[in-house]
Amino acid sequence: MLYIISVMDEFDLVEYLKGVKVQKKIDSRISWDEYFMRICHLVSDRSTCTHRKVGAIIVRENRILATGYNQPPSGFPHCDSIGCIREDLKIPSGRNQEICYGLHAEQNALMQAARFGISTNGATIYVTTKPCSVCARLIINAGIVRVVYFSDYPDPLTDYFFKTCKINVELLNFGGGGRFES
Repeated sequence: MLYIISVMDEFDLVEYLKGVKVQKKIDSRISWDEYFMRICHLVSDRSTCTHRKVGAIIVRENRILATGYNQPPSGFPHCDSIGCIREDLKIPSGRNQEICYGLHAEQNALMQAARFGISTNGATIYVTTKPCSVCARLIINAGIVRVVYFSDYPDPLTDYFFKTCKINVELLNFGGGGRFES
């Protein structure tokens, strides 16, 4: 069999490339912050918390390093099957975070990075809910320099930690403040 292969010689390619004109266009894509926050909301959908589904992603140089959502430790029954200890003990939001079966999304994202040997130094963490003061301490010591969150959380100690340690904190709340639409 005879196959005819069209071969462009090098001269044709050079001439073609001389004629290519790159046009400047307005970038109509969503911002990186919105992109990562949308992913963060998707991550939160894995949570089995009966009160607040939270997602977190750690990003550096516009690349996702790790993800996490609030859930109990691996192998422990999930809250949607064992019940909520905080609800049973009538613990208000923002108080006694240590009395909970679950780990926070930020904690799980940081542990995922640690488990796989991924440095979080200089990174940004996106979180659907502003971190509590326990997570704020972990975020600071993990070398994260920017926190972007979607909705507030009642823990004034978080603000104090971030301000004192010069962590850049930004509320990214657009689209009416509700969950993202697909």
